[in-house]
Amino acid sequence: MLAEDGFRDDSLRIMKEIQKLSPNCQEVKHASVISVFVWCFCFPATFNETVKNFVSRTVKEDHNKLFVKKEELSLDAVKQYKVNCPDELSKLEVIKDYIFELGENLGQTIIFVRTRESARVLHKALVDMGYEVTAIQGALDHGERDKIIKEFKDGLTQVLISTDVLARGFDQQQVNLVINYDLPIKYTPHYTREPDPDCEVYLHRVGRAGRFGRKGAVFNLICGERDEKIMGKIEAHFGTSINEVKECSEDEFKGALKAAGLL
Repeated sequence: MLAEDGFRDDSLRIMKEIQKLSPNCQEVKHASVISVFVWCFCFPATFNETVKNFVSRTVKEDHNKLFVKKEELSLDAVKQYKVNCPDELSKLEVIKDYIFELGENLGQTIIFVRTRESARVLHKALVDMGYEVTAIQGALDHGERDKIIKEFKDGLTQVLISTDVLARGFDQQQVNLVINYDLPIKYTPHYTREPDPDCEVYLHRVGRAGRFGRKGAVFNLICGERDEKIMGKIEAHFGTSINEVKECSEDEFKGALKAAGLL
């Protein structure tokens, strides 16, 4: 991120200047910027190997460096389910007829989609059905995004549609349900028939539910063979087996929510 956004050289220059003025100043390395504070500790977010290697090169040898492996992060805090949907319309019906109806009084819901266009289309479809939902994606300006997030945090809206702009670092205690309308995939320069899942993004999406020790459930909507293969790769990556809601019925979804401790 530092290299791609052009901050690497600026960070190194600032560090050298401050070290000249205050050699004993304590340095704190963060995922996106290099900050220099006195009497502070490091609060690292997740970052890729490029940034990790850059930080490792710039941190002095006598500094402490703690890296947590992504595999050590846990998916156990929430119950995960997969729901097979014959087509896109079926996804809407599952959300409307089961998840929304049964989860109406369970807390807030985040629906993750893959693209801005998907966010727009799904938002319009749910609004046309009479649901009060909001949608956030990267094309919105900062003012609009801040307004939508504040309304959601204040509990003024119960359902938020989002691209992966909110997959990381968004903590909202009242979120008990996450719906993966689209499974996360790694972006490649060219479209491939069998894309690889973005397991790290999946981990962060799941982590939006059941924060601060609360109960939570995640429903993955699977549509077609391509989604089934992506879901299978996610299960293999995390060494887990995700339960399937075998029938689209009220009893099945009630059972899933009860198992998650939400009913």
